[in-house]
Amino acid sequence: MKIQPRRIELLSPARDIEVGKSAIDHGADAVYIGASSFSARASAGNSVEDIARLVEYAHKYGVRIYVTLNTILYDDEIKEARRLVEELYGVGVDALIVQDMALLEMGLPPMELHASTQTDIRTVEKARFLYDAGFTRLVLSRELSLKQIEEIHSSLPQAEIEAFVHGALCVSYSGQCYMSQCFKSRSANRGVCSQVCRLPYTLRDAEGKIIGRDTHILSLKDMNRSSHIEEMIDAGVSSLKIEGRLKDITYVKNVTAYYRKEIDRIIERRADVIRSSVGRCEYMFKPRVEKSFNRGFTSYFIEGVRCEDVSYPLSPKSRGEYIGRVKNVSGNEIVIDTALELNNGDGFFYVGKGGNVGGFRIDRAVKNKVYPTTMPRDIEKGAAIYRNHDTEFIRMLSRESSRRVVDVDFVLKDTERGFILSSSCDDGISHSVSADVEKQISLKDQRENIYRVLGKMGDTQYVVRGIDISMSEPYFMPASLLASMRRECVEGMDKKREAYMREMRVVKPHDYPRCETLYTDYRANVSNAISREFYSRCGANVSLAYEKEEVEDAELAVCKHCVRYAIGKCPKATGEKDDRYQVLYMESGVVRLKATFDCKKCEMILHKWK
Repeated sequence: MKIQPRRIELLSPARDIEVGKSAIDHGADAVYIGASSFSARASAGNSVEDIARLVEYAHKYGVRIYVTLNTILYDDEIKEARRLVEELYGVGVDALIVQDMALLEMGLPPMELHASTQTDIRTVEKARFLYDAGFTRLVLSRELSLKQIEEIHSSLPQAEIEAFVHGALCVSYSGQCYMSQCFKSRSANRGVCSQVCRLPYTLRDAEGKIIGRDTHILSLKDMNRSSHIEEMIDAGVSSLKIEGRLKDITYVKNVTAYYRKEIDRIIERRADVIRSSVGRCEYMFKPRVEKSFNRGFTSYFIEGVRCEDVSYPLSPKSRGEYIGRVKNVSGNEIVIDTALELNNGDGFFYVGKGGNVGGFRIDRAVKNKVYPTTMPRDIEKGAAIYRNHDTEFIRMLSRESSRRVVDVDFVLKDTERGFILSSSCDDGISHSVSADVEKQISLKDQRENIYRVLGKMGDTQYVVRGIDISMSEPYFMPASLLASMRRECVEGMDKKREAYMREMRVVKPHDYPRCETLYTDYRANVSNAISREFYSRCGANVSLAYEKEEVEDAELAVCKHCVRYAIGKCPKATGEKDDRYQVLYMESGVVRLKATFDCKKCEMILHKWK
């Protein structure tokens, strides 16, 4: 029996419809976007009408649209959430990304449900629980290694596995961070995270001695797993996800194009994997992820070992691409030791020898000499220089920077009663149109006219790749007839592709699996009666969410990032044990945190420091 190739999906973010369309144009196989409410990025909401327009555009390329409803719900929001789901189903949304179990109990339309990374999927047990409960896709925790991903896939080969491949990182396991709620009354599980992890902290040891000031010790680098894509695919990942629903259009264009090229290189030389959408991209630029917002890059535990500090304590702002070091500083002029072309209006980030950081924009550049709008005070010879705003690159991306086209092949034949035109695309979608007309022998060659008329695809997504004219005689065909048959073929393929995408939806039966080994306290994130009843039917008496009922001495965050490792005091790494670093304290204004360490699990736990 022939094994069907596995579909591999590149999943891109969109904060609005224009960014979503650009993600599609630059190679996304699927796009995730927030609706008007109940999204874990509350500031990135969109109307159902806009989402409907995006769905219509996406489905022409076989691209799927997922809507994020991944906040926990309160009782008075249940009715509105259900109404919103029905509207999204009505406009053809392909799946919902959700966190709250109440959505399993609402009697929703037959929509595919994906378990958000907010559901904290770290183990085979949790993955099986969610799959059995009715989720077709599991969005795994970012912290998992290739081995852990493979274990989940091997245990649940029928479940779709989605994993992050690029973008910003939260310091805590997603769905298990309560720092923002505790100190700012803004819940990450409700879409209004205040990003407490990006603050500058004063760091103290167990004796209260200050060992660091104004250090962004909880702020992580950005994920970049471009060198691990094939390994992730082999481990069972079918959807490679780019983080960034708050990112601008240039970020999404550049990063999507970069990963499209990387994934295509793998698909081109393997027969066991294929793209999950149709169309090829014609880029007007060279994608380079280091030119988009980043705090430096990390592969983030994908190899299963702690071999680097994953934080970037110098600054939570974009660092950009490294371009060289300061060669000389004189008056209002900075000379940079670089061979790269610099542009008027570029922006830079610098790191001094003593760890001092800063940024500046320039009015003009003359080769490797730059003239800042405001001269930075502490920049010095030898400082590392990064460009975090490349004016020319941004200008290029601000214009049309990619065109996505779908290749179509035509076959034109004559029949006993007239003619038949058939069209087909690489995704297997085809359509045929017959015309019953009286045939007449042409006095001159019709081929050039047939090529010309069939090649006119107008503003459709199609580009004619080949035309096969298989006539038994050199019949005359009016241009109007050819154009009409061509239009019908295109419309027929679009309708079939839309119908096929509807058929692709996989809706699992809803069950009540046992959950004795899962969280039943505030960490289950249960904030409404329906969700609580769901867990009750699964055999668990679950407490209310932290957002509904503050818990004394709660674990505010559990992190794979380890501050003790970051400052060089990890007993595993150094072989030395120092009691002064068994507990660490961090303070930034009203935010006061106590860090303890579970070395057996290689995790850091953050509590409120009273």
